[in-house]
Amino acid sequence: MRHVTLPDGTKVPALGQGSWKMGERGADRRAEAATLRLGLDLGLTLIDTAEMYADGGAEEVVAEAIAGRRDEVFLVSKVYPHNAGGARLTQACEASLRRLRVTVLDLYLLHWRGGIPLADTVAGFERLRERGLIRRWGVSNLDADELEELGAALPDCATDQVLYNLQARGPEFDLLPFCEGRGMPVMAYSPVGQGGALLRDAALRRVAARHGCSAARIALAWVLRRPGVIAIPKASDPAHLRDNAAAPAVALTEADLRELDTAFPPPRRKQALAML
Repeated sequence: MRHVTLPDGTKVPALGQGSWKMGERGADRRAEAATLRLGLDLGLTLIDTAEMYADGGAEEVVAEAIAGRRDEVFLVSKVYPHNAGGARLTQACEASLRRLRVTVLDLYLLHWRGGIPLADTVAGFERLRERGLIRRWGVSNLDADELEELGAALPDCATDQVLYNLQARGPEFDLLPFCEGRGMPVMAYSPVGQGGALLRDAALRRVAARHGCSAARIALAWVLRRPGVIAIPKASDPAHLRDNAAAPAVALTEADLRELDTAFPPPRRKQALAML
C-alpha cells in the first residue's frame, strides 16, 4: 500500500474507506461494519466519517468496525458548519467521540464552509487539540482562495477533502497545485463518481478491459495516480471492498491516460469547486 505524508510527517494510506450513507438502515449496520473491518485487514486503515452521515449513525457503524482495533486506525470525522465555533464545536466533537467510542480523533475536518468565520473554527480546533480530543484538523470543500484565508494557520491544516474524480477534474487547475506546493495532501471523496454514470463510460470500460479489471478499479487508480491524493471510496459489500483494495496495484499507461483525457478533458480554466 502506498502512503501519503501529512504536513506533520505522519504517513497514512493513500487508499482509505468512506462511510457516507452507512448507518441509514439498522438492518445493514452489522454488514457495513464487517466490510469496514475487512478493509482494515486489507490495509485500508484510514476511515472517514462525519456527524452528518445518518445523523451520527455512520459514526456508530465505524465504532463497531474498529472495536478492539483502535490503534490500527487513522480516524477522520467532520463537523457541520453550524457547529464549527465556540461551545457548539466542543459539544459536536465530544458527541462524535461518544458515538465512535474513542477518546481522540486523528483528524477533525470542517465539513464545508458556513457562516462562522474560519478563524473562529481554527481557534476552536486548536483548543480541541490542546485538550487532547483531536490530533490534527483540516477542512473540506474549500477552494484555494479560501485556504489562503487561513493565513498563518495554513501550515497546520492537515488536508482539504474535496470532490475529485474523472468527472470532476476542476481541482487540477489550481487547488491541487496549491496544496502540493505546500505539502498538504488532498483527500478525494466520491473518487469513482456518483450514481454509476462514470462507470458506464465507454473509454473507461476500454481501459478496464485492457487491464482485465472493473471500471471502478480504473477510476480509482486514476485518482491515486497523483502522489499527494488520498482516496476514500465507500464500499457496500466485501466484493466491492476487495475490488477497491486492488486499485493501487493498477499501473495506468500513458496510452490509458491519454484516452481518459480525451473522454474527460482536464480543466483549461478556473472552475467553481464542485461538491456533493
